[in-house]
Amino acid sequence: MAELEVTNAAGKKAGKVKISDAIIDAPVKSTSIHRTVVAEEANKRQGTQSAKTRSEVRGGGRKPYKQKKTGNARQGTTRAPHYAHGGVAMAVKPRDYDKKVNRRERRASILASFSAHIEAGNVHVIDAIAFTEPKTKSAVDLLKTVGMADQRRLLVVLPAYDAITYRCFRNLPNVTVRTAPSGGTTDAKTAVFSTRDLLIAHKIVIAKDALAKIEEVWSK
Repeated sequence: MAELEVTNAAGKKAGKVKISDAIIDAPVKSTSIHRTVVAEEANKRQGTQSAKTRSEVRGGGRKPYKQKKTGNARQGTTRAPHYAHGGVAMAVKPRDYDKKVNRRERRASILASFSAHIEAGNVHVIDAIAFTEPKTKSAVDLLKTVGMADQRRLLVVLPAYDAITYRCFRNLPNVTVRTAPSGGTTDAKTAVFSTRDLLIAHKIVIAKDALAKIEEVWSK
């Protein structure tokens, strides 16, 4: 069982928190992580793109010129794909891109990625991440205090959705704000961090209560 130091909003030490072996010793399987990330990206696609084929484009009912003695190739319509304003060859149509990943495999991929960050020393635990008013300066000051202001990709994990905190961080292009799993139904605004969020993050700032939720829900 490992331990991580906890700091407060002033940057001072506020004790330590233990991490269970179920998270620290999570096995890393690159194939499972790959499948999970591919599924996450595919499930974001709306699949609403649509192009018209030659049979759906308006016009082109009359033969453009006679069949023979013009010196041109024989053409039956000006709505063929090789004509301007013609239809699209093999036109893309609306489809469902959703991919399913086993819940255990998805959870194992997330824990493996999180465990790798802990082992690399990329996880910074704060006793509480909360603001009284929605000001970007408040978020910037907090990150400067804990030494994370210069990170290119930073993942901030909250225990639950908080509108003020989201508004404080949303103008920072290098920061992604997510929540910890709740173990049940979540609010529509809540976005639980994913495997991809962990993979692209250079550092992770997580609230102590959010870490406790991860322990409760995903370390079983």
